[in-house]
Amino acid sequence: MKKGITKRSEDFSRWYTDVIIKARLADYSPVKGCMVIRPNGYALWEKMQSYLDMMFKETGHENAYFPLLIPESFLEKEAEHVEGFAPECAVVTHGGGKKLEEPLVIRPTSETIIWAMFKKWIMSYRDLPLLINQWCNVLRWEMRTRLFLRTTEFLWQEGHTAHATAEEAEEETLQMLNVYQTFAQEYAAIPVIPGRKSDREKFAGALHTYTIEALMQDGKALQAGTSHNLGQNFARAFDVTFQDQNGEQQLVYATSWGMSTRMIGALIMTHGDDQGLVLPPKMAPLSVVFIPIFKGKEGHGEILEFIDQIAASLDGDITHRVDAREEYTPGWKFNEWERAGVPIRVEVGPRDLKQGEVVVVRRDTREKANLAKDKVKEKIRELLDEIQTSLFQRALRFRQENTMRVDDYQTFREVVAEQGGFLHANWCGDPKCEDQVKQDTKATIRCIPIESEDEDGVCVLCGKPSGDRIYFAKAY
Repeated sequence: MKKGITKRSEDFSRWYTDVIIKARLADYSPVKGCMVIRPNGYALWEKMQSYLDMMFKETGHENAYFPLLIPESFLEKEAEHVEGFAPECAVVTHGGGKKLEEPLVIRPTSETIIWAMFKKWIMSYRDLPLLINQWCNVLRWEMRTRLFLRTTEFLWQEGHTAHATAEEAEEETLQMLNVYQTFAQEYAAIPVIPGRKSDREKFAGALHTYTIEALMQDGKALQAGTSHNLGQNFARAFDVTFQDQNGEQQLVYATSWGMSTRMIGALIMTHGDDQGLVLPPKMAPLSVVFIPIFKGKEGHGEILEFIDQIAASLDGDITHRVDAREEYTPGWKFNEWERAGVPIRVEVGPRDLKQGEVVVVRRDTREKANLAKDKVKEKIRELLDEIQTSLFQRALRFRQENTMRVDDYQTFREVVAEQGGFLHANWCGDPKCEDQVKQDTKATIRCIPIESEDEDGVCVLCGKPSGDRIYFAKAY
């Protein structure tokens, strides 16, 4: 028998990889640092795309596509941007058997080439706002990679917008952060803390960066999505101006925002258990799997017909599959679909057939219930809603139980080393204190929360006055 899934308590990192491989979400590529996303994993990405794309379009954004290759000189136009991304860039120097006149960078992100195009498209205040989203792949030369969480090439969406005023740009930045928070909590069932990054942690070239931060089961934080107010930095670098209503030339204001396949890693680490993947129903490509249980050769047709009648009654958005494969035992199928995280399993055997019933099993709690045939449709809908809510509440309880208010540095260091989780502590705002905490504990400032209580306190490290508590944690 093949090796099973490592327990989380034994080795969380190995458990995470085991779940991905056993659930057939992804596999290692022959290209070091890259991954192959298998159909089960890509179906999760398609779910993400469908929800996010809907929300982007509801907020007035349109999809476009920009080239994979960016002239090296474009990145050099915005000094902070190129400094931030230079170590991660892959550069094409030859094409068609000849050395290129100018090297081309494989996009680590698309601000520069998009702003080169915005310069052509934006002339007047009538052209604003310009609201563009792109679904694409990017490449960042990572030294230490992990499936879904950090790979050399990954899939994402990147939004890029241009505005006439600083106020509009800030409003856009926060609006898209709210979109990400809504997706994470209402669809992925992952509770997140929205907030602003410190200057040390912000996006290269941004005025400031907003983030949603989630807590994984091993006590580490995960940055799940970011939204950046770019101010006028890229407009200045690419000379993107517009004629305002008074006939004067003004620099435009910019934002960018992105969410990637990293969210699939967040799903796994937030909800998974020792049996494998556990999926919130709204994210599950398959809602229900029906498993017929045959005793010998008798009754095959009757059981399958019974199942087909129930399956046909389900609503169109309740995706389902009948696993009638005879080369596998029912027990093997149970294990297979549990690993895949399907929210509900329905079993039907000869005894169930005689009684006009089915056995319904929840993936999240593994609770079983016998249901009459005419009650199945109603109960499945009810159970899917219950599972979605239950998974969110379970994750929220975990975060609350693993968030600690800390007021002294000794306790801070002990909690980081022994327990992990979010540490809610005061910070004076000095980057030197931020750097010292990171050096001492490897914990970083995850965010300065948008919603915080005004509090007269002192910095957990240096003792200087501090008006707000922020969130520290070790992170992926």
